[in-house]
Amino acid sequence: MALDRYNTGATLLMLLATLAAPALAQNKGDSGKKLYCWDEGSRRICSDTLPPEAVNSARQEFNARSGTRSAEIQRALTAEERADAALAEAQQKIDAAAADTRRRTEQAMLATYGSEDALRRVFAERTAIVDNNINTALYNVASLREALAAQLLSAGNRELAGQKVSDKQAGEIRQRHTELLAQLRLQAAFEQQRKAMEVEIAESLARYRELKGIAPPAAPDAAPAPAPTQG
Repeated sequence: MALDRYNTGATLLMLLATLAAPALAQNKGDSGKKLYCWDEGSRRICSDTLPPEAVNSARQEFNARSGTRSAEIQRALTAEERADAALAEAQQKIDAAAADTRRRTEQAMLATYGSEDALRRVFAERTAIVDNNINTALYNVASLREALAAQLLSAGNRELAGQKVSDKQAGEIRQRHTELLAQLRLQAAFEQQRKAMEVEIAESLARYRELKGIAPPAAPDAAPAPAPTQG
């Protein structure tokens, strides 16, 4: 049973009373019975069942016997929001590793490491994290491209055959495209992190050489200039 409502309190009480009536008449009831309330556009819907199309919506859950709210469920994240969350989590790990690396690097430059190779190993963990993120994004992008290409080919063949592309198939194509764009954003961000880390490593090595009084590696010999031609 579902009810549309604009007056939250009145409809909620009405539905709770309807659900509770059989239990009160028998002086017992199912304490696990739930009432769900969610929004559909400008409407508020309350029901003792949750339809599939509302599973990903934000909702409140109530105990149908007592009328007390038992849960507050947030809506499911979109593909773009999931990508943003994954990027934020990855960035947090990188930032934490960076802070730890800077602390250890400053100490290591003067007291611990006796060679540049030893100093480079400080960055190995961070490099591995970023490289793994890049490889995962590359794999996801390739997989999503392949799946999207197959869906587009199928839709194109249907249209060439004079058949209509179903709403479901069109929706799946849009969803796959959105997921692909999100993964491409992740890939670009991870690759930018890798470039920034390379700069940091180079600067740290330069600082190490400065503190240790070590001359920087000699630049490769320049190619000899061509001999002037005789006029």
